[in-house]
Amino acid sequence: MTQHALLPDSIQIERAEGASLYTKDGRRIVDGISSWWVNTHGHCHPKIVKAVQKQAEKLEQVVFAGFTHEPAEELTKKLLRIADPSLEFVFYSDSGSTAVEVALKMAMGHFEHQGKSRRKIVALEGAYHGDTFGAMSVSERSVFNRIYEPYLFDVTHLPFPSEGQEEKTLEEFKAVLRGGDVAALIVEPLVQGAAGMRVYSTETLKALHDMCRQHDVLLIADEVMTGFGRTGRMFACEEAGIAPDLMCLSKGLTGGFLPMGATLATKEIYMGFFNQDRSRTFFHSTSFTGNALACAAAVASLEIWESEPVMQSIREIEEAHKRAAGWFYARPDVAALRVKGSIFAFDIKDDVNGYLSPVGPKLYDYMLKNDVLIRPIGNTVYVLPPYCIANEDLERIYETLWRALDHVRDEGLERAA
Repeated sequence: MTQHALLPDSIQIERAEGASLYTKDGRRIVDGISSWWVNTHGHCHPKIVKAVQKQAEKLEQVVFAGFTHEPAEELTKKLLRIADPSLEFVFYSDSGSTAVEVALKMAMGHFEHQGKSRRKIVALEGAYHGDTFGAMSVSERSVFNRIYEPYLFDVTHLPFPSEGQEEKTLEEFKAVLRGGDVAALIVEPLVQGAAGMRVYSTETLKALHDMCRQHDVLLIADEVMTGFGRTGRMFACEEAGIAPDLMCLSKGLTGGFLPMGATLATKEIYMGFFNQDRSRTFFHSTSFTGNALACAAAVASLEIWESEPVMQSIREIEEAHKRAAGWFYARPDVAALRVKGSIFAFDIKDDVNGYLSPVGPKLYDYMLKNDVLIRPIGNTVYVLPPYCIANEDLERIYETLWRALDHVRDEGLERAA
């Protein structure tokens, strides 16, 4: 995601603490995007540091085929405790993309082992589910993956259910379901991250879920970004009162400490692969599946949720975002303000919409020169901080962002003159 022909040398980060990144040359940079949406409780949270150090003294890695260990067992218990009761099994991998790959393979295999010819996968326009080939296939065809399109499998994409267009999405899904060959619908519940923090209603998510149930179609919830409090609930699906058949987790799973993915599944899906016939095995593996250090970090992260007022911190961030939105709403160069949990986002009015808008790099440069890290998605600006962020740092992000918008506006006026 970095064009080295245009960007200078990378900034060397020497250490981090809370919402702060410290460079080798002595700068403190406020992490306004949770280091790409992964960090939840703050960098180097002492409880997670201690848990990983302690685990490293006992076991760092063991093959997870036919073996297990205490951190994985404890993590599984904790995940199943906070997930919907219908999700009874966990498959570990090492990233959000692999968690999605696992879910897709489980969904397809579920019907294949029943002898049912259901091979169609449905997704939403604007979707982004990762950068491995299956994940790219169910994602929007865009600048991210266009050159690989000949190698991607066919997926039916429904129109994004933006406000006022929800019925169109539901009607098109009804039409697709009539074919009887749909295996699964995969969605980012309530918020599409890489598409520009696009938000849709709980009612629409609930309606899509209900249609899946009526037609025996599996619902895959990609909660890689939305999970672990980002939308104001532990999982976004909770807000719509639904339970998916498969749920993909990563990013905040370990508090952003170590890479890990998890795919939660119902017992029905698990039993589809449970058989004396070895050819019915769920054939998927990654070398670091169930890594003991990552599991220890995830257990410690979930214990922080149990012992610290994390949800209260999220609510306070959301209130701060709403206050800031009142100010930014008045700007003529800002459109489509939205706040959802710890997410604050808006679009900048620009002649070039989308990821290749020149506005994004200009804002990124200005903010970074002023020691704030944000990473606009084209002409969409968002703030998504660690939950521990201090009020003064949050205010600093808003203030610097306001000045950055002024800078871009004034620069444009000068060119026009």
